[in-house]
Amino acid sequence: MERVYIRGAGQLPVVRSTAQPIRALAASSLRAAMSDAGIERVDALYVGNMMSGRLSNQAQLGALVADEAGLRGIEAATTEAACSSGAVALRFGMMAVRSGLAGLVAVCGVELMTQASRDDVTIALATASDWEIEGGCGETFVTLNARLMRLYAEHYRRDYDEFGQFAVEAHRNGNQNPNALFRDKQVSIEGYLESRLISPPLRLLDASAICSGAATVILGSRAALEASRAAAHDRRVRVIGSAIGTDSLSLQRRRDVLFLDGVARSVDGALTMAGIGLDEIDLFEAHDAYTIMSVMSLEATGFAQPGRGLDFARDNGIGRDGALPMATMGGLKARGHPVGATGVYQAAECFLQLTNRAGANQIPNAEVAMAQNFGGTGATVVTHLFRAEA
Repeated sequence: MERVYIRGAGQLPVVRSTAQPIRALAASSLRAAMSDAGIERVDALYVGNMMSGRLSNQAQLGALVADEAGLRGIEAATTEAACSSGAVALRFGMMAVRSGLAGLVAVCGVELMTQASRDDVTIALATASDWEIEGGCGETFVTLNARLMRLYAEHYRRDYDEFGQFAVEAHRNGNQNPNALFRDKQVSIEGYLESRLISPPLRLLDASAICSGAATVILGSRAALEASRAAAHDRRVRVIGSAIGTDSLSLQRRRDVLFLDGVARSVDGALTMAGIGLDEIDLFEAHDAYTIMSVMSLEATGFAQPGRGLDFARDNGIGRDGALPMATMGGLKARGHPVGATGVYQAAECFLQLTNRAGANQIPNAEVAMAQNFGGTGATVVTHLFRAEA
């Protein structure tokens, strides 16, 4: 099996509105990544996207984006796995390089959500739930996460204001990220508590915003890396672990509604592939679309015991100088969550951290990073592990 490296990355700023069509967004990030990698061609392109068929009336993004970027004729396809579409595309790209079927692969994540009405976006997002018993019965991801937050607080006897520390930390980091949607927004615990309730007990600052964006990473084999030194960074970043874990889409069919089995399965697979333990991870890009997801991710991944994720954060666990820096570039909460692109933004941010190019948000001496991307409320969970190599 070939070793797989990230060779370059390109990100567009996450925005609330844009006049660009989806093909232009994706192709722009792709060209930026190829420039960063110092290459002019790739063997294949995988595009992660959830809702272009519903919101943009456009399918076949793989071929469309390849054509737009001047790569007509290459192998290209689109992956859909709800909010984890980008990370699934990354896994497919990794598998193509690892198997030897491709030397250089572009993995692009893109979502254009801001050209549609809020109601249309809400309904489109709800298709990632179990439509028969959740989305089709009026549930949205706001109401589903509000239910999880309420059940968690009641079961573990926690105060709702404790969840705010995740939003505060994410926004602190997002302030330093030029690609973040909320790069100028300061958030305090007081501000969190003053934010309006959108589905009690869930507040506006517990949730990520509707937005648009695109990001691309270039994957390559060792031989492909050595063939061109044009973009040689100080350090190489290798994909050392990758796994998908799944669970039921509906909350009511879960073994334990307060434990994310899909996360545990995904993490176990990625760690086994990498041959490392949790104690070797220097930073964690979690799927913090909602603060309750941050808490439950910490627990299911194994960084905190069930019911203790809030304590982990409180005890200086998640800050840039903490035991496990999280959302180091703002995460889904502050960088933004352009659904199908999120998993690729996470990979690009890990790449920047491990090549010492994260600017003001740089985690000192970072060697190993974990990125975790969810579909729905944890029905599809993709975990990737990256290591810096000289």
